[in-house]
Amino acid sequence: MEPFYPLTVYQCSQCSLVQLESFEAPEDIFSDYVYFSSYSDSWVEHARKYVEETITKRSLDSNSQVVEIASNDGYLLQHFKKFGIPVHGVEPAENVAEFATAKDIPTTTLFFGIDTAEKLVSMNLKADIVIGNNVLAHVPDINDFVRGIKLLLKDKGLVNIEFPHLYELVKNCQFDTIYHEHFSYFSLASVSTIFDKHGLTVYDADQLETHGGSLRIYATHSDQLPARSEKYCDIIEIENSFGLADGTAYPKFRDSVINTKNKLVKYLIEQKELGNTVVGYGAPAKGNTLLNYCGIRSDLLEYTVDKNPYKQGLCLPGTRIPIYPPEKIYETKPDIVLILPWNLESEVIQQMKDIREWGAKFAVPIPEIRVIN
Repeated sequence: MEPFYPLTVYQCSQCSLVQLESFEAPEDIFSDYVYFSSYSDSWVEHARKYVEETITKRSLDSNSQVVEIASNDGYLLQHFKKFGIPVHGVEPAENVAEFATAKDIPTTTLFFGIDTAEKLVSMNLKADIVIGNNVLAHVPDINDFVRGIKLLLKDKGLVNIEFPHLYELVKNCQFDTIYHEHFSYFSLASVSTIFDKHGLTVYDADQLETHGGSLRIYATHSDQLPARSEKYCDIIEIENSFGLADGTAYPKFRDSVINTKNKLVKYLIEQKELGNTVVGYGAPAKGNTLLNYCGIRSDLLEYTVDKNPYKQGLCLPGTRIPIYPPEKIYETKPDIVLILPWNLESEVIQQMKDIREWGAKFAVPIPEIRVIN
């Protein structure tokens, strides 16, 4: 029997952090991880642009030190390395870290926190920049994690952390990004409170399009007295007006989730009655939340495909929908391809554009079902 967890989220009345009550232990998730960042071309390009901008803005050179937490397969640090800038990755999944070390990117295979930070400092790896992309949500002890960043960061160092923005999640009904590999869901206000507690000040933020709408925060030691930017203040105002801080946004969100589920299931049943074949593209974690919550199984979605060979030949948990290579779509010629990693919509449509030759269409499930001819 596979374990199932309730799709229930809580908000702390003290600091407004949104978090799960039930969750999966990180050791169980990352012992044999199947997510490799490099399989997303758009994500690798996002990383490349960030690196080039950061090198220029921070005047980084061979005397600088960059450390990335949750460095995965070296998708980001490889770009710093090309410019001769010293890098070091921290990645707990050993099978994924092997791909980074094969690219000659030194990697420590531990979970990050104060103990790992102390080890890195003892290795003379104090960082000019600490980077963490889409890792903050995975951390069960967020206080230990931020204390580790504080210790690792040089006196005038920069922290850049990217994470999906809670505001976008609620506004655009992205409930499928809630799953039990993610402990917490962050607003700019809640992440600032956590950093403040540990002597780090978040002073600026960029709004990004990645993962359905993310934030990239900029932080440094509080004793550097950084002034908070106009962009930072504007985002805080947006969050407060929307009702994140006082919780008034969440009842509407719950209703939107139910509505999205009903419309998606209705659409798939209609396609079945019309005799149309619907298959999926992608096997992302968010897809498992979507399909299990909606009760969609192989009777409505015959199979899905994924570029990642480590997922091919397996089944989606809970629904038992089989995962094949993308070539399967060209063999079976379905009528509808449902894009489960909807945040990669443009990339997927470009990769699979030839399905239009036999009249197939794409469908995107979030924020509600949308068909693309």
